Amino acid sequence: MARRQASLQRAQDDDAPVGDLEGLLGYNLKRAYVILRNDFRDALGEDGFAPRVFSALSLIVQYPDITQSELARVLGIERSGLVAIVDDLEARRLVQRKPVPGDRRVQALAPTAAGIAAYDTARAAVQAHEAARLSNFTKAEQETLMQLLRKIRAVED
Repeated sequence: MARRQASLQRAQDDDAPVGDLEGLLGYNLKRAYVILRNDFRDALGEDGFAPRVFSALSLIVQYPDITQSELARVLGIERSGLVAIVDDLEARRLVQRKPVPGDRRVQALAPTAAGIAAYDTARAAVQAHEAARLSNFTKAEQETLMQLLRKIRAVED
């Protein structure tokens, strides 16, 4: 029993081998994501944006008047899941819902001035966080990593 616990403790250490998992793409992507997500949250502070909220604000700032349905599609989340994100951004007075002329059922999203300023500040923090996390990669390795990740995503598109 003590031997098993010691073995499991070693497997929980970042550098410890974890057997078959080490060769699995999903395992490695998930571990990398958890590290990046935690760093992301630290970079933006306690009152900062969660990654999904930051992504939504980013698209709303870059594509004013994007509809909620279109935003959900681009983010790859259910429209119902987007409602809470938009409600959060609206409560912070960072975005506003606007009716779409000709279709009362559809709402467009537009950033407020405060939303644009908050996004600019958050984007700078995220860029600094990513630069720090990728500092041990060469520029060529960073580009290759992004190309490979986009290639994985392209399978879904």
